[in-house]
Amino acid sequence: MDVFLQVLANGVMLGGLFAIVSVGLTLIFGIVKVVNFAHGEFLMVGMYLTYLAVTGLGLHPFAAVILVVPVLFLMGALTQRLLIQPLLAAGDHHIQIFATVGLSTALINLALLVFGADIANTPSSGLRQPVEIGPVRVLLGQVVILGAAIVLVAGLQLFLARTRTGRAIRAVAQNRAAAELMGIDVDRIYALTFGIGAACVGVAAVLIAPLYPTSPNSGTYFVLIAFVVVVLGGLGSIRGAFAGAILIGLIDSVTGFYVGADMREVAVFGVFLAILILRPSGLFGRQLRLSHVSP
Repeated sequence: MDVFLQVLANGVMLGGLFAIVSVGLTLIFGIVKVVNFAHGEFLMVGMYLTYLAVTGLGLHPFAAVILVVPVLFLMGALTQRLLIQPLLAAGDHHIQIFATVGLSTALINLALLVFGADIANTPSSGLRQPVEIGPVRVLLGQVVILGAAIVLVAGLQLFLARTRTGRAIRAVAQNRAAAELMGIDVDRIYALTFGIGAACVGVAAVLIAPLYPTSPNSGTYFVLIAFVVVVLGGLGSIRGAFAGAILIGLIDSVTGFYVGADMREVAVFGVFLAILILRPSGLFGRQLRLSHVSP
């Protein structure tokens, strides 16, 4: 029984990791309606910035958030303003996808140019210390990531529901034309949302860097799982992303222990394909009605 509880605990902790990476991605898609394929590379940039802040400036990994989050916010806002915004008028979402794929490739090669292919290890500062919670044992850093994911999801929900800017963001997501008629600066909201989504992945980078090695390809695995999580939870649903992340973490952990480590990704992406076939809107997404589709 203790072994089973340990497997479940590992799955929940892994789900917290997936959740904190996925929240920003689902926020950007829900508002701007752009699938950001450079999301993993934003994470990679944040991990390198955390590494530099810790090793170069002597900061604690958590203190690096004061540097990483503003830089990632600015990076996201500029990406939307300079790369995505000029393409929105084209009306073809494929062009926007190709643009973010190009940005992803450019960031990977820029990281290779600056840091090389060697792995950078951010000092853990005690975050790899095991913590016993009843019969299970997890890393302190994993507990922090799970707690941060819960706080981030709850904070975003409150921000969108209770603040004037949050309500403006929701209005743009629901109907851009009507939001413009109400005097909302849609272009500013798009840039702000992209910046917030990138800032969220900056928080994830700060928490992940002490636990995982950093390389130019660090974001590739995380972003693949993030897409699975976002589709599973429902595109644009923040709560759905969190629930989907926990479910994927549990599937990964249980499959890896009881079936085999080489079957983990088979199970995860098998669930991904099943959701696409059986419920394309995801667990928490709204079903698309034909009467709502423009001719």
